[in-house]
Amino acid sequence: MRRKLAAGNWKMNGTAGALSELVELAKHVKPGDAETLICPPAPLLYLACEKLRGTAIAIGAQDCHIEASGAYTGDISAPMVADTGATYVILGHSERRDAHDETNADIAAKTRAAWGAGLTAIICIGESGADREEDKTLDVIAAQLAGSVPENASGQNSVIAYEPIWAIGTGKTPTLDQIVEVHDFIRARLNDRFGQETGDTIRLLYGGSVKSENAAEIFTAENVDGALVGGASLKAADFAPIIKALSRA
Repeated sequence: MRRKLAAGNWKMNGTAGALSELVELAKHVKPGDAETLICPPAPLLYLACEKLRGTAIAIGAQDCHIEASGAYTGDISAPMVADTGATYVILGHSERRDAHDETNADIAAKTRAAWGAGLTAIICIGESGADREEDKTLDVIAAQLAGSVPENASGQNSVIAYEPIWAIGTGKTPTLDQIVEVHDFIRARLNDRFGQETGDTIRLLYGGSVKSENAAEIFTAENVDGALVGGASLKAADFAPIIKALSRA
């Protein structure tokens, strides 16, 4: 049985004062609820872990470097992330792929680095609006899965997040049938590659304009094991209903 996961990506938002939202969120997350994860900006990782010590909320980073150390000014390594107390790291988000020209090979290398530091990698994949219009969605997803997910992936070290780029921060959401088609396709590809015993353990998250109003419907899909949430994760009042909807799914 795959445990549901509600992951919040704060992106480049929040200073130390914003961590009061995590304290408030922790009041709403009860034993037996879906696993809850917040990924704040790197400067807040240690403070967030300290604030949430003893609660049911985990902390993750938004990226890590391929190397464990070195002359990489401004970067953060996987061991550094783990040293803060964080246990997850988001890799291959479309904003990183686009703005930082990250390739599938880069993301696979970062994933291996994350595993080496004991972190669980949330590997992001998703098609552009042009890909969707040209009916290339499944081709793009297949290529990203093959190139970004290393061998030895499992439910213990990896999560896959499907985020259609055209839905991120736009307010547009794919239909439930579109989400189901892609998630079922991802599950089949993972089972073909790693065997069903392993493929069935890897959690699949949906991301892209997830909010309390549409979360319950999205979570009815068999192969949607949770969500990677952007803006709606910044405030406890917005994220808590999504966590509750997932916990009831």
